[in-house]
Amino acid sequence: MAKETKTLEQAMEELNIVIGQLEGEEIGLEESFRLYQEGMKLLKTCNAAIDKVEKKLIILEEKEERG
Repeated sequence: MAKETKTLEQAMEELNIVIGQLEGEEIGLEESFRLYQEGMKLLKTCNAAIDKVEKKLIILEEKEERG
């Protein structure tokens, strides 16, 4: 089974949906826990994508400084 790769935008959109569902009044404990776990996975995906971009920016800045 191939691992699905999400873009930062896709992961953030899905995270917003999960948050909206968690804020709903008619949600049970088990569903809340499942959504929480899904949200944490999406958050890790977002953080990893942001870290990757930050590292690329640092490399570009270093190259620019060296001239």
